[in-house]
Amino acid sequence: MQQKELTEKVVEHIKREDNFAKWLGVEVLESTPGYAKIKMKIRKDMINSFGSCHGGVTFAFAQTALAFASNNYGNIEVALETSMAFTSPLFEGDEIIAETNEESRKNKVAVYTISVYKTDGTKAGVFRGSVYRTNRKYFPEIERE
Repeated sequence: MQQKELTEKVVEHIKREDNFAKWLGVEVLESTPGYAKIKMKIRKDMINSFGSCHGGVTFAFAQTALAFASNNYGNIEVALETSMAFTSPLFEGDEIIAETNEESRKNKVAVYTISVYKTDGTKAGVFRGSVYRTNRKYFPEIERE
């Protein structure tokens, strides 16, 4: 199986099986091994008591971008450590984008930086995460072909 086909298959699998990403309303704009660009819209049920988007929603959105980027190689990869700095508040109706940058990829660990920004270019946050690279394949029966 070609890498592009495998990546597309992994993206479709995550979109179908990740119920939280579905709840967020994530749309995948671009996806290649080690890279993902996703989009979503802030809804009323994501707003906290201060009238802005709950930080956990923004964090989860960035972590979803991490999942798409790291898993697109075809192996199951899981978060080891994550953190996020929130640089600008988000409000109901804001459309946001998360874009990944693979900083390092070694035998068992990969490190990513994810920028979250409004569609007008305003940066809303910076997420850093490392993932553990398992040996488990998403589709072992297909990848043997």
